[in-house]
Amino acid sequence: MALSANLFLRQTQSLVMTPQLMQSIQLLQMTHFELNQFIAQEVEKNPLLEFPSNDGEAGGERGESEDEQYAHQPEDAGSDDGYDNRTDALSSDWYDNGGSASTSRLNDELDANYTNVFPDDGAPQRLDAPELVSQWKSMPGSGEGADYDLDDFVAGQVSLRDHLGQQIPFVLPDMADRLIAQNFVDQLDDAGYLHADIVEAGERLGTSVTQAERVLTALQTLDPPGVFARSLAECLAIQLRQKDRYDPAMQALVENLELLARRDFATLKRICGVDEEDLLDMLGEIRQLNPKPGSGFEAGVSEAIMPDVVVRSSSEGGWLVELNPDTLPRVLVNQSYFSRVTKNGEDHAFLADCLQSANWLTRSLDQRAKTIMKVASEIVRQQDAFLLHGVDHLRPLNLKTVAEAIKMHESTVSRVTSNKYMLTPRGLFELKYFFTVSISAVEGGDSHSAEAVRHKIRALIMQESPDAVLSDDDIVDMLKKGGVDLARRTVAKYREAMNIASSVQRRREKRALAKVAGF
Repeated sequence: MALSANLFLRQTQSLVMTPQLMQSIQLLQMTHFELNQFIAQEVEKNPLLEFPSNDGEAGGERGESEDEQYAHQPEDAGSDDGYDNRTDALSSDWYDNGGSASTSRLNDELDANYTNVFPDDGAPQRLDAPELVSQWKSMPGSGEGADYDLDDFVAGQVSLRDHLGQQIPFVLPDMADRLIAQNFVDQLDDAGYLHADIVEAGERLGTSVTQAERVLTALQTLDPPGVFARSLAECLAIQLRQKDRYDPAMQALVENLELLARRDFATLKRICGVDEEDLLDMLGEIRQLNPKPGSGFEAGVSEAIMPDVVVRSSSEGGWLVELNPDTLPRVLVNQSYFSRVTKNGEDHAFLADCLQSANWLTRSLDQRAKTIMKVASEIVRQQDAFLLHGVDHLRPLNLKTVAEAIKMHESTVSRVTSNKYMLTPRGLFELKYFFTVSISAVEGGDSHSAEAVRHKIRALIMQESPDAVLSDDDIVDMLKKGGVDLARRTVAKYREAMNIASSVQRRREKRALAKVAGF
């Protein structure tokens, strides 16, 4: 076989994932919090990127006003400084002219008489107003360019650890016992349960098991009742002891909570040795207890969900779909700084790369906002009946339908709907909430949404009476009458997913509740 070199001309198509394209894809699926973090990192390493300033000046180190670099601001921009100047001028005019002159000027300008407002005070005294003004300026939230922040005046949230730490010295006067107690406090979870082995804790702290158990017994008397329990049964037992209701019958009930979960009341009556009326009274007392005593204390700051899209009804009919301005990222490219530095021939290559990266970031953010707007508008158009009439009219919808309507790929729609929220007149929903499985209808009618069918099942079960509890087959028949064709096993799957008990367990519980209510 002879070896020879040949030259071929071939034309191919391929998709190349550039770093900029990968960045755009990542920005599309980021949440509001993640996007702000990413932009903050980009601003930190790119000298041409800046956050818009609220005090009328951007890039203070560069000494140029914002209207020269970006866009014209209103004339009252930076009014905080003007307010301070007016305050100083007012204070100087007021007190430099003397108390009587200022009072007479007020009488003339305001058509009022302030001469004898305080007739018993004697001669008027001059106050040091500039000092008071300076003290006012030093208050939290009253600095230049800042308004009052109500969070600065809100009392701090007391944690479970702080709440218990205030009580420990009253029940454990010995310092060694307090050290053991502090170790137990550090091992509490958010619900107030203790996840620690007493023997292991005693060996680690160099104390006896007896002393560790004595400290734990003292800690279990603290507020909230049930704290430092190692299981649900122990938590309920602690609360019942503090109410002086932990008798042998109640102890047998607490030790057999698995039977209570299965609603096996016949076995519980036999084990506790009580009749049906006494058992119902005991169950009523159990329901009044708190299974998570530490849940009333927040472990950390809870973040409120910020909707990315706001939907409201229009006065002309239909719906107005708008992007939430509070979640839109704001970043500017400092063109004047780039022009001034590159004019001198300094670091031209580095700043050119920074300018290209900054422009790409701003275009990606703009494209991200437009894509979210397109997807949200199509979802609103598809789910118009849901917004008007509620969850019963939620239409089945998938990613492909929306992608074809807005001429985009399904993966793009999937990224847009991840961790994005829409505020509607019906409430706050994640965008993925509107995408549900289609369930066929009876006799070829319009298909139904899986979420709407689950809502119907829940409504049917909530309306049933103790004497007419619906089985899964009964629910199937009732759904068919309403035009929904669903199998019994699917009804059972939906019911279990909604944490609804079977018909047998529901019948026992509803009859027990009816007897408690006196029916």
